[in-house]
Amino acid sequence: MVVRTFGLSLLVTVISLVIAFLYGGPAGLFVCTILAILEISLSFDNAVMIATVLERMNPFWQKMFLTIGVLIAVFGMRVLFPLVIVWATADLAPREALLLALNPPDPETPDNRSYETIMVAAHPQIAALGGMFLLMIFLDYAFDDDRQSWGRFVEHGLVRLGRVKHAAVVMAVAVLLIAGQVVDDDQRVAVYTSGLIGMLLYLSIQGLTSLFDAHGPPGDEDRPAAELAPTRPQPVVVGGKAAFMLFLYLEMLDASFSFDGVIGAFAITSDPVLIALGLGFIGAMFVRSLTVYLVRAGTLTEYRYLENGAHWAIGALATILLVSLKFEVNEVISGLAGVVFIGLAMVSSIRANRADHRAAHRAAGTP
Repeated sequence: MVVRTFGLSLLVTVISLVIAFLYGGPAGLFVCTILAILEISLSFDNAVMIATVLERMNPFWQKMFLTIGVLIAVFGMRVLFPLVIVWATADLAPREALLLALNPPDPETPDNRSYETIMVAAHPQIAALGGMFLLMIFLDYAFDDDRQSWGRFVEHGLVRLGRVKHAAVVMAVAVLLIAGQVVDDDQRVAVYTSGLIGMLLYLSIQGLTSLFDAHGPPGDEDRPAAELAPTRPQPVVVGGKAAFMLFLYLEMLDASFSFDGVIGAFAITSDPVLIALGLGFIGAMFVRSLTVYLVRAGTLTEYRYLENGAHWAIGALATILLVSLKFEVNEVISGLAGVVFIGLAMVSSIRANRADHRAAHRAAGTP
């Protein structure tokens, strides 16, 4: 199954590296490889989160996301998104933005407005939008009392706090107000506007998904006794409009996860071709393959706290994006935060599975 799942990604990787070599020589090959490693290392928690949502969709919509959705992720976020940012913030036509990307100006010219500098200047808006979208995901998870808790203290305390009506929205607005106060005066309005847009996108998609999802999960009183064991509950599979809204949610989720990778790529190169090859074709395809593997192998069921760890990784990434409004944060920290939370969740899941196994043996009277 591993070869079948990752075979296409490996093929795309080889083709992309060959193109990078033909385009930029050994230097282009090296930069493309570094970008691919950066994207894959930053995206493991992204794959886990996508897998948790993907298994709620029927087979048709799963195929839609793994084909059309991945194309949107590759070309939309890793190729078109930087051009759109340059077009929107620098008052340049899309064609002019592309020409600026392919033909960077001389650094010694008086008006050194390059593709890279424009993207970096747009970082506050990007970080505010993506950070608030991810923060809403984490807060809704943290305050949800109808889920499996990970740990004994922190998550139980958050669930109790979540009993306050609209707690997630209240806390998110408070965080956004604080974030707006730490940036420069000329960026404050843009940060507030972008942050509110991120919140509205999340609330709109979640609201429409709930509206179209006519079959919610059963209550505990309707579940068989075997399902009340302390294991990860099986998701309710949806289709139609509800699955379409989940499709949009996944696209926004992938976009939010990609913000730091796209911005971080400009610390390595401003060449849009190499960024597209490294982040888009190689990185996004490996995220797709890893997502498929997690769903088909039943990894999320076997490791019951993996979804919890992914949400904490989302909370960490949201925090990093918002902190980056004031302080520069290395992309390595973003990647390590996700890996640490996912790793802790896997260790906790293994321990819980062993404890359940020992309890089952004691109940059966076997050694």
